[in-house]
Amino acid sequence: MKQAMVASSRSGSYCALLFIDLDNFKTLNDTQGHEIGDLLLKLVAQRLTQCVREGDTVARLGGDEFLVVLAGLGASKEDAAKDIETITDKIPAALNQSYQFGNAPFHCTASIGVTLFKGDLASIDDLMKQADIAMYKAKEAGRNSVRFYDPTLEAAVQERVALEADLRLAIAENQFLVYYQAQVDAGDHCMGAEALIRWQHPQRGMVSPADFIPLAEETGLILPLGHWVLRTVCGQLAAWATRPELAHLAVAVNISAHQFHQADFVDQVLAVLKNTGANPLRLKLELTESLLVANVEDVIFKMRMLKSVGVGFSLDDFGTGYSSLAYLSRLPLDQLKIDRSFVMNIETDDSAVVICAATISLAHNLKLMVVAEGVETEAQRYFLTAVHHCDLIQGYLTSRPLPVAAFEAFVQTL
Repeated sequence: MKQAMVASSRSGSYCALLFIDLDNFKTLNDTQGHEIGDLLLKLVAQRLTQCVREGDTVARLGGDEFLVVLAGLGASKEDAAKDIETITDKIPAALNQSYQFGNAPFHCTASIGVTLFKGDLASIDDLMKQADIAMYKAKEAGRNSVRFYDPTLEAAVQERVALEADLRLAIAENQFLVYYQAQVDAGDHCMGAEALIRWQHPQRGMVSPADFIPLAEETGLILPLGHWVLRTVCGQLAAWATRPELAHLAVAVNISAHQFHQADFVDQVLAVLKNTGANPLRLKLELTESLLVANVEDVIFKMRMLKSVGVGFSLDDFGTGYSSLAYLSRLPLDQLKIDRSFVMNIETDDSAVVICAATISLAHNLKLMVVAEGVETEAQRYFLTAVHHCDLIQGYLTSRPLPVAAFEAFVQTL
């Protein structure tokens, strides 16, 4: 690396550091033994050295991690990137060819992170760190891929680590709120709401769900978070049951695939209903189509168990993912939600018009209610409710998501 830096300072050409990590190497070690693992590392080393040019350096850092130093690349970033691309095309092609161990062929892929450097503007430690970050981005992209380091990547990694730490603390300190977005019928009566989580961070302010829900899903923190929302909503339903002007409200709670696929999910919901005293007829669990991909029979079984005590089910974002009419005929649903991406294009896109109209007709023929979300204009409302008899609309036209007190006040104005 030092030699490459010195040579780069003199010539003004770029160099590159490649961090190569074998995908699923541990599986081979665990199933075939360390002797086979060692043999694979030797074969990988041979193939790597055949992919680079004379004057380049290939090294094994340790375990299943290799480094490649490419010297004397182009003088511009664009030219250097082209030179690197030639080699990063060769390496996966070479490594992906099968390895023969006894009678069984073995396939090995690699995730590759690349960082460019010129002269000694960055330290060797920094370059190693940059290439490592890029390699992990390659793994996140599905493995067997190449990613280039970008300074924004490092900032994003650091921000993600900080956000995860804050999220864990927020769950412990109960920094979350539930907002309610009204669902209104054709006569402007509020029939219920969708519960939406909000994070009131002491320093960051209100953190968007788009920023922390994906992180919660990745880290498993969606489980305690989702359970907290369910408890909070059921407690609110029990409180509204004592107030005649609010007792009719039903609330939809979003349930993630991680939550639903827990073995004891049904027991969790039943325990929350019992402990809060909420009427199960007022609770609607909102599922996404992606949840149906894995083990449909288990999904149906759990839904029927909860339906037997009165809990309702809504299928969210209908038409955007794994739509299947077979699911609709088998799942014990009560409601379909038309995704906002269709609603927002009603006034400009004939296809969106057809999809919305067909969805409402299909749902009604299956004895399902329909909620259209993302309704923002009077024209959208007229098309959905007056022309096609959509049961409920939800969106900024009627109400933004509101904290509980403001939502209660809104309901009583209708």
